[in-house]
Amino acid sequence: LNICVVSYITIINFRAYNSQIERFIYPSLGLSPMPLKEPSSMGECIYFSNRTIEGGKGKIRAWVYRKLCPKCGKAKMGKPVESGHVKIRAKEYSCPSCNFTEEKVVHEESLTLEAMFTCPHCKKEGEGTTLYKRKTFLGVPSYVVECPHCKGKIPVTKKMKAPKKKGSEEKVSDDSE
Repeated sequence: LNICVVSYITIINFRAYNSQIERFIYPSLGLSPMPLKEPSSMGECIYFSNRTIEGGKGKIRAWVYRKLCPKCGKAKMGKPVESGHVKIRAKEYSCPSCNFTEEKVVHEESLTLEAMFTCPHCKKEGEGTTLYKRKTFLGVPSYVVECPHCKGKIPVTKKMKAPKKKGSEEKVSDDSE
């Protein structure tokens, strides 16, 4: 009986110690307590991107998981489906099981973008999360993820958009001559 009580107390102390590590020590070291889980299919995601950054100096894979319905909690929310086709330009997200609808802006503000990357600044691999909201970074709308190692900002820009370089201005040619 004494051995059982001692081992039970040890397990409780270990769990308390583990939760302290997850809450206080991991963030101070720039680590997340659980590694990010990559999606197994595109059906799980609202957004997915896999690209190279700054001419091959780094790479990033970013995704946003679909959120469970806040009303029923049974199904994942998505764009409305009519006659077998998804309405991609819809201004709301709906639950397929209970037909609960939520405005697009409100729904997307509650989501988080998760990313796994090789930092173009320090060349280390890392992962991070940020709000699923585009911010202007060097003049281009992008999701900005911060590197936990060097605190460098890594933009996930819209397709085919390159960030503007500081200090280099394009010369305007004069065709009036």
